[in-house]
Amino acid sequence: MAEKKSASPNPEAKSELVFTKKNYQVLLLSIAIVVVGFILMMGTTDIYDFRKTLLAPMVVLAGFGLGVYAILKK
Repeated sequence: MAEKKSASPNPEAKSELVFTKKNYQVLLLSIAIVVVGFILMMGTTDIYDFRKTLLAPMVVLAGFGLGVYAILKK
């Protein structure tokens, strides 16, 4: 039968993060943009206001797009 080799972890192996510092910064920025978009949607004034129906959803989508970019950027 085939022998199983146990891989011993190298104590000198450097643990590398998946993302760089720049990726995390862009991801935090995208989260902040999404939060700003949801804050723009809040309020008790006119529900059909330009800010609530057009501007806020576009800001939220831009934040999500920036988040996807931050994740996929190498």
